[in-house]
Parts: sequence; structure tokens; C-alpha cells
Amino acid sequence: MTATSDTTPAAGAPCVLVLRALGLGDLLAGVPALRGVRRGFPGHRIVLAQPASLAGLALATGALDAVFPAEAPGRAVPALAHWPGPPPDVAIDLHGNGPESRDALAALRPRRLLAHACPDGPGWRAQAHERDRWCGFLDDYGIAADPLDLRLPAPGTPSPAPGAVLVHPGAASGSRRWPAERFAAVVRCLRAAGYRVVLTGGPGEEALVRSVAERSGAHDEDLLAGGLPLAELSALVAGAALVLSGDTGLAHLAYAHATPTVTLFGPVSPRLWGPPPSPRHLALWKPGPPGDPHGRTPDARLLRIDSGEVAAACLTLLRQGRTRPAPRPEVARAN
Repeated sequence: MTATSDTTPAAGAPCVLVLRALGLGDLLAGVPALRGVRRGFPGHRIVLAQPASLAGLALATGALDAVFPAEAPGRAVPALAHWPGPPPDVAIDLHGNGPESRDALAALRPRRLLAHACPDGPGWRAQAHERDRWCGFLDDYGIAADPLDLRLPAPGTPSPAPGAVLVHPGAASGSRRWPAERFAAVVRCLRAAGYRVVLTGGPGEEALVRSVAERSGAHDEDLLAGGLPLAELSALVAGAALVLSGDTGLAHLAYAHATPTVTLFGPVSPRLWGPPPSPRHLALWKPGPPGDPHGRTPDARLLRIDSGEVAAACLTLLRQGRTRPAPRPEVARAN
């Protein structure tokens, strides 16, 4: 086995198995809780059940000893029957509040199970921020966790576009996807102000990124679509002057690296999934009834955010940070 998938308990070390088999943003929002688990069980081996593709980033948090590969479509609960070792000493459900995730862990017969759905489990904090919710869950079990303990160490990989403004127009669902033509208008404004703008996109978002590029006049070398390796993406975000995106995993990666952000919220309030309090982060949102975060069409609240408002927010943060426009690649080579 590789180091990222080795779940064999060390000699004499009991194991804590944590289940949070979700996406990038969920992993990063769970980092404060994972660090609380690490501090709460100093003599245990901490293993996280999550998608193998996120193993490198998860281990970089310093909260874990290993990753146990586990994933299911959407936000479903994965099977854990392939767990290779003896029953965990402690199992912790950070995946959800229902019986499915509790039962998946209970089937491994841990000595102790911490879960919302246990008969004596804590109540579900429906209106809490995601970081606060899971830290509060642990606190109810006597395990201290700090919701603001979310920073990641600086990546060891160099950024492919240091000092650029990153614009990420994609999102996992249509309801959180601001229109491409509005992203393009903001990109034109930032480029006119002298900033290098790099467009990013995940797998399957190539056409969307190309559409924003064509509408904004962005150059081919400033398109990073199709999904970068996670280590390179982390370095790109950490070295950026600013990240503009919707409510996506990339925004949470920027929060974790303290990179300035402008994040566009629609169906879900930033009170539930937004950035930590900081003048480096601006969350744009129009109040109203909550929408469907998994809907197919852009949320009505998201559409009330106009491109001029977004461009002004980006330029405000860039100028407050006294960020100089990053040179284009050919200029950098000429120097």
C-alpha cells in the first residue's frame, strides 16, 4: 500500500477512524474539526475515510496519519466494508447527521462511536456555519476544536502563475454558477486595469472556461481548464493575488491559504459556508429565502449580483493589498 492508503494501526497505537467522504470544500471546512480530533486523541492513529484523490491535501493538514479511500456518488455514504484492520477504538461521524453514516461506522464495531444519530448524540445545529457545526459537535463530546484553525501550510510546489488573479467560473451545480458573460465582463475590467487573469476549471468545464476566455479576450496561456493536479492547484491558489469564484471548493482552498477572495453566493448564505472573518475576504450575497444548492439553473439571488459590483469588489481588495499587476509570461521571460 501507499503511504496515503495505509490504514494498518501502528504497533500499540489504537485507531480513530473519522468519516467525511465528501468533496474538496467539505474536507477544508472540516479541517478545524479534524485538528480537534488530533489534539483530543494524541496517542491514537488518526485515519480519515474520504476520496483517495484528496489524500495529499488531507495529509498536508497535519491532522491525520493516513487516509482510508472511501467515496460514493454525490453526498451519499460510502461502503466501509473494505476496512482492513481490527475494529477502530473510536469512530467519528463527520459526514452527516443521519443513520446511514452512523450505521456504516457502527458496522465496523468500534469500541466507541461519536455520531449525531446515536441515541445520546448531540443535536444538529441546522443554522450553524459548517466549521462551527462540527467543532461544536466535538465540543459536546468534550473535544476542543477551534473553527478558525483552518490554515494550510505553504505548498512545496511552485505556482504556475504567481501573482495572477484567478477566476473560476464553474461550480458543481447550476444554481451556484454565475453566468459566463458576467465573469467575462469582470475579466475584461481586471485585464484593462493591468492585472494578469488566469481562468481555471475542473474536469468537464473546458467549454465554460473557453466561453469566458473568448468573451473576455483572455489568452490561451491563461487558461487552466480540465482540472489541475491538486498539489499544483493548491500552489496556484496560494500564490494568487486574488481568487474570484462562486461557492465552490476552490474558494475554501483560498480561505485555507489566506488568499484574498471575492466569493459569489446564491442559494446558500455565506453565514453557513462563507469565509472566515477577515478584511481579505468579501462574500457577495443578496438576502432572501434559501434556494436549492444542487439545482440546475442559476439561483435568483445569485443573478441579482451584477458584474460591476463584482469588479469593484475585486479591485478594492487588490488595491487594499497594494498588489501590483502580475507580468504576462512573455514579459517575465524577457526580464
